[in-house]
Amino acid sequence: MKTSVKKLVTAVSASVALMGAGHAAAEIKIGIAGPVTGPVAQYGDMQFSGARMAIERINADGGVNGEMLEAVEVDDVCDPKQAVTVANRLVNDGVRFVVGHLCSSSTQPASDIYEDEGILMVTPASTSPDITERGYELVFRTIGLDSMQGPVAGNHISSLNPERVAIVHDKQQYGEGIATAVRDTLKDAGVEVALFEGITAGDKDFSSLVTKLKQADVDYVYYGGYHPELGLILRQARQADLDAIFMGPEGVGNKDINTIAGDAAEGLLVTLPPAFDEKAENQDLVKAFQDKGEDPSGPFVLTSYTAVQLIAEGIEQAGSTEPFDVAAALRSASFNTPIGTVEYDEKGDMKSFEFVVYEWHSDGSKTPVN
Repeated sequence: MKTSVKKLVTAVSASVALMGAGHAAAEIKIGIAGPVTGPVAQYGDMQFSGARMAIERINADGGVNGEMLEAVEVDDVCDPKQAVTVANRLVNDGVRFVVGHLCSSSTQPASDIYEDEGILMVTPASTSPDITERGYELVFRTIGLDSMQGPVAGNHISSLNPERVAIVHDKQQYGEGIATAVRDTLKDAGVEVALFEGITAGDKDFSSLVTKLKQADVDYVYYGGYHPELGLILRQARQADLDAIFMGPEGVGNKDINTIAGDAAEGLLVTLPPAFDEKAENQDLVKAFQDKGEDPSGPFVLTSYTAVQLIAEGIEQAGSTEPFDVAAALRSASFNTPIGTVEYDEKGDMKSFEFVVYEWHSDGSKTPVN
């Protein structure tokens, strides 16, 4: 944000605070922006579930400095154009804090708007390094980067001594970004990347891709993207007797991939955040989700819960609801959260975050392999 805009936002905030002195405190609006509809709405379910739970529990405990949190939920369909539309809607609604967006390709254009308008954003799911490379003051995340996740996947594949590896991606910011990180890691390890191929998100017929994979005689296939396409690729590869091990990032680690791929999902390798729901210190929180009939095990549930918690604790630390003050507080302290201790660097990235390799099973369960 330009300095003049920052000063204007701060001045307006101070004026509003003075005008409101002596009156009942307004609720603190927190936008939750992610896919309610569309092909990856299952991940949006995780995001909304986690954020709602945090708001509910914080409000039950008295709110933030005596003010209640109010969720303002918007559906961006994980589409960049829709993300811009809903970001502007949140601006018009007077929202000053956002949990979202989920897809990197939506988060990046939305964050341009939030930075210009003085709104603090914490994404619980977007892993593209580009999002935090622009020197923005108000952009944070509660998940690691492709530059962290890609090497975990690439090094695991390399440790298996593959003969020929294919890398496929969906040509989108998230999918191509993580695929590129894996490719670079493999090349550094001296592993041959026989094929680096893009598909189109939303396609249903991947027979030509499967034919290319067979012709390239690959024994490992890494896919950068989301579960709807990989589920179909797995099923069609199995039908064509392609004998290769598949691997993907957290964007494919969804039980719905089993519905699409069936038994072909067995043995899929997936990099995911650690199973935060299995940590002993989170069991009271896990029970709260279960009591509501919700599943806390999805990769973005507790990262979303943590995003709300960090906004709330940042406001308390700053003693202010001015987003720039809260951003400074987030960068200057450490926070104990359900995903562990969170500390931020100047870019708004977590100083450390772990990704774990899991083997996926046809019943939707997973087993850690590293």
